[in-house]
Amino acid sequence: MAGFELFRIIHIIAGFLALVVFWIPIVTKKGGKAHNRVGWVYVISMAAVAVSALYMGVWRIGFDPDRTLASVSFAWFLIYISLLSSATAWYGMRVLRFKKRVSAHRNPWDLLFPGLLFISSFFIGGYGYLIDSPLLNWFPLVGVFLGGTQLKYWLRPPATKMHWFFQHMSGMMGCCIATITAFTVFGAPRLLHLESVNPIIWFFPTIVITPVIVGMSVYYQKKFSKKPISPGK
Repeated sequence: MAGFELFRIIHIIAGFLALVVFWIPIVTKKGGKAHNRVGWVYVISMAAVAVSALYMGVWRIGFDPDRTLASVSFAWFLIYISLLSSATAWYGMRVLRFKKRVSAHRNPWDLLFPGLLFISSFFIGGYGYLIDSPLLNWFPLVGVFLGGTQLKYWLRPPATKMHWFFQHMSGMMGCCIATITAFTVFGAPRLLHLESVNPIIWFFPTIVITPVIVGMSVYYQKKFSKKPISPGK
């Protein structure tokens, strides 16, 4: 149990730090020092969130003597959030690593994470249906979309010059959806001493952030179209 408490503390601290620093790379100059340095703080924080969530989820399912249906479903959500956040963060970094590519990309590691996210989303959604959990039933649709989009991006040649920029942005903001959703579902109710919240609140981060991603994409597409930029710059 001591190990579980340690990982829980790490999870809370890292998650809070990620929530605080995420917005800095969005509003600062892209590729600048603040953007890059704070971006790495965010990535490291999310790595800690993912690892701690995975540990706590596995412990709840396999080793908790007091586990219940509610605690097990909570554990599966933790594991799923761990996969969603790590897959999107990994994707957000790797598209920068291969931004000069001109053909399909089939690195096993880069296909593994979105593939796991895509497939596991159906299993988690099915599990949510069986136990009548709206959160586990519907939220995995986000994973289906993100995992499928990532696989499509890797398996096809780039269609635009600044493909990596938009994919990096969508990957990191997809990771943010996972972070804020986890906080909305579990963190905020505990801080506010609420026993439950309306299910629509669970999807509020997705509803809000998705249009932001679309809006930023449109903005930068117009910006880049005014001044041609060669790949890799």
